[in-house]
Amino acid sequence: MKMKNLFIIALVAIGFASCNTSKKTCCDHNDGACKTTQTVAPIASFRDTVSYMIGTDIAKSFKANNLDISLDLIIAGMRDGMAGTDTMFTQEQFQEVMGRFQKEMQLKQQQTASVEAAGNKEKGRLFLEANKTKEGVKTTASGLQYKVLREGTGANPGPTSKVTVNYEGRLIDGTIFDSSYERNEPISFGLDQVIKGWTEGLQLMNVGSMYELYIPSELGYGDRSIPSIPAGSTLIFKVELLSFQ
Repeated sequence: MKMKNLFIIALVAIGFASCNTSKKTCCDHNDGACKTTQTVAPIASFRDTVSYMIGTDIAKSFKANNLDISLDLIIAGMRDGMAGTDTMFTQEQFQEVMGRFQKEMQLKQQQTASVEAAGNKEKGRLFLEANKTKEGVKTTASGLQYKVLREGTGANPGPTSKVTVNYEGRLIDGTIFDSSYERNEPISFGLDQVIKGWTEGLQLMNVGSMYELYIPSELGYGDRSIPSIPAGSTLIFKVELLSFQ
């Protein structure tokens, strides 16, 4: 979590403060218990709508990251900051505490990613073990697997060539995480600027060919978790080489 985001998190107070009212519903006479439900004051302006949406959006982020924080104190800090009054802590204390919090969050994220990566690597290992026995699938010395879907003609690109391709990327469960076909827009890049599995796999291809690449995590994004791709994931790419230079 970046330091600049720590202040933004406090904006959740806007949404919660604007709807922090409740009412009693009728008692359930069968069990004698009264139920309490939350009600939201009517939102009468665009500003109020934005305020509420900011609150709900950041609260979802709190929940997703399982943050151990006090909503009441977030609201109190927000009010002090908006009022321009003296806060409970000095700027030096703020820097020290928030720096510690940032380190704790980074460690927690690393630990979570490590556990997630280990599980995904094992799933990937089992997938590749089964996949290498399928008809048409070949395995290189690095562990990259590939299958020729369509042969092209001509020369092959080199390790620093700039290639133009269409592609579709999937996880081993079939989830599509990226596709130039869906965007109807090929992509160009240098083979020395991408993951190892692409650098190796594209050099096997010639113009007009279409391959399916099965990339183990060590030739992909490793233990890093990036949007739509969990840490330790084995990746499947259908790649069509359009041109290179």
